[in-house]
Amino acid sequence: MQTDESKKSTPRALTASMEDYLEAIVNLENEKKAVRVKDIAKRLGVRMPTVTSMLKTLGKAGLVNYEKYEYIQLTNRGKKVGKEIDRRHHALKKFLRDILGIDPDTADEEACKMEHAVSASTLNRFVEFMGFIESCPRAGKQWLEYFQEYRQHGRNKATCLEYMRSFEQLFKKQLEAAEMETEIENGA
Repeated sequence: MQTDESKKSTPRALTASMEDYLEAIVNLENEKKAVRVKDIAKRLGVRMPTVTSMLKTLGKAGLVNYEKYEYIQLTNRGKKVGKEIDRRHHALKKFLRDILGIDPDTADEEACKMEHAVSASTLNRFVEFMGFIESCPRAGKQWLEYFQEYRQHGRNKATCLEYMRSFEQLFKKQLEAAEMETEIENGA
């Protein structure tokens, strides 16, 4: 049978709501010197008693230091978790906005939903993919194979240049074929 103390130190899975609070506190700490209950309530659009209740829960989980009427401070573990959630949010938002072309407000909302479900390894794959498409060619049948190589070996300018030349030749052939088809269709 566990004692009360062993229950307190046993890590529990964090809910999406708990993660939202930690992320909000991390962001508020970056903006302000001291974070207060009313700052969190305003950021998350909730009432102050709701914040107080969650802070007690986060305190029991060892993620925040909170005393009534005092400033809120994240523990080292709380900072680590909050920063990871914030990193996930920004990476997913960037992917949705910059890669998929989703408008910024919708991308922010969707990233907030997704950040709680995606694992760190999947998120890292998103980040790697964004780096790949920003620095290497974006076409051809072998494109995803090139991405796997990029993941394993990182960006290599010479390899990317080789791929670009290969794509250039392929596109020239496809362009010439498309132009000939158009001329034939137009009776030229």
